[in-house]
Amino acid sequence: MTIINIAIGILILMNLISFALMAYDKHCAKAGKWRVPEKTLFLAAACFGGLGGVLGMTLCRHKTKHWYFRVFFPAFLVIQIILLAVGYKMLVK
Repeated sequence: MTIINIAIGILILMNLISFALMAYDKHCAKAGKWRVPEKTLFLAAACFGGLGGVLGMTLCRHKTKHWYFRVFFPAFLVIQIILLAVGYKMLVK
């Protein structure tokens, strides 16, 4: 297993977790249950779960009224894409 395969696996896992947290928090919000803390949602998105966070925000229509989610989740995604591209470029050299 190469480092690229491991990185892809981690990316998939983190994005699934990030999306699932957003969907679960939306479900809890509708049901009036205890919610996922916002710092947990941010941490999941910041730990290479930016795409899952953005998709969760968009598809579940969750946290879209909060400016900090609308700004930082896409920013995490852009930064993560840049970091992945640079890392890939360095590995392939």
